[in-house]
Amino acid sequence: MPAGPRLVRALLAEDETARARRMAAIAFAIRIVSAGIAFVSQIIQARLMGEFEYGIFVFVWVLVVLAGNFSCLGFHTAVIRFLPQYDLDRAQAEIRGLTSTARLFAMTSASILALVGVSALHIFGDSIEHYYLVPLFLAVFALPMIALGDVLDGTARANRWAVLGLSPTYIIRPSLILAFMLAAVAWGAPATAVTAMQAALAATYVTTLGQFLFVDRRLVRRYDRGDRKIDFSAWIKVALPIFLIEGFGFLLTNSDVIVVGLYLPPDQVGVYFAAAKTMALVQFVFFAVKAGATPRFSSLIAEGDRQGLAGFAGTAARWSFWPSLAVGAVVLMLGELLLGLFGSAFTAGYGLMVILFAGNMAKALVGPAEMLLTMAGRQQLCVAVYAVALASNIALNITLIPIWGLAGAATATATAMAVEALLLHLAVRRAFGIVVFAFADPHALTPRQEAVRP
Repeated sequence: MPAGPRLVRALLAEDETARARRMAAIAFAIRIVSAGIAFVSQIIQARLMGEFEYGIFVFVWVLVVLAGNFSCLGFHTAVIRFLPQYDLDRAQAEIRGLTSTARLFAMTSASILALVGVSALHIFGDSIEHYYLVPLFLAVFALPMIALGDVLDGTARANRWAVLGLSPTYIIRPSLILAFMLAAVAWGAPATAVTAMQAALAATYVTTLGQFLFVDRRLVRRYDRGDRKIDFSAWIKVALPIFLIEGFGFLLTNSDVIVVGLYLPPDQVGVYFAAAKTMALVQFVFFAVKAGATPRFSSLIAEGDRQGLAGFAGTAARWSFWPSLAVGAVVLMLGELLLGLFGSAFTAGYGLMVILFAGNMAKALVGPAEMLLTMAGRQQLCVAVYAVALASNIALNITLIPIWGLAGAATATATAMAVEALLLHLAVRRAFGIVVFAFADPHALTPRQEAVRP
């Protein structure tokens, strides 16, 4: 049968693997559009602001997105862990309790963090570079909406509403940031990091509140109204280790930008960010696979199907590796041209892209292995893996940036990615006897026969 009809048949099938494949395909498509929007937006913003102001904005924006994600304390992923299981058990009271509690918890913790941030800026403002103060002050007010958006994303993905879960954060919000920025500059506002942060703040509120209305409406349609059953102790026991896992993972992805911002001036931050985010076009493949694979991991673990889990884990690794290799090769071929779009100063980042590509491919070899551990209740093991990888990343960045500058940051990040991939491979193999590797037998199992049910 020709490849086209086979693909159509695979995508239209109704088994669980096909549903995961469809969700991964939708997530992949969204990430392609998102990558294009983000790339164009970054180019326009860099050209409008110049590398210095652009460096200020991206440094502050990375910090606020990290803080907003951390504010959820893992509840946004705990929803994905528990909701499919509750759905199988028809436990609608627990579903209502889980979704409402996750929202309230994330909003409350993010608001507390915002108050702490404002107080810290007031107390320690004299020790912070003056050009960071106003953007940081504006940024803290985005924290509650970023946290709520992450929870809504997790809720939608748990229900397999991929478009509703992913498009607000990855398509609508960056589009609005760019639109609001261009409108502000057209109306006479200066093209500075402060204006960009004002645009980002407005876009975050508009996007998250709109997503809240749509997700809430679909939840009401899918699950009947009724009482809520809250099992907060069980949820927080899972959420906190997830918080550590994803926190370490998020820091692994962004700590290089933060350390560069601490050591080097904003114009260097801008060059590094442009190179890193251009090469990050590879990462949307991994994100798409992760979005599709996570609910399937949860279902297979709930069913206790270890053989099926082993086969699907290998499949997910191959879904990650080969598209990442293809996308990365194309990005590198066009690398200098793409960086030149940001401005002539940004082409100095091409060598950084080559180094970062090696790290991305090492990570792609094991696919979303961390989500397998997380969905199987092995959060502590995953935390240990990420703690070692993050410690390696930070130590290498601190050591290499003063010596090699931006090349040191890229080398540190790529090495940390390789360490992370190796540790995840060993952790999954040790815990379940499952071989997670893009080139391994898709159903390879070691003699270890430990159950995968959490």
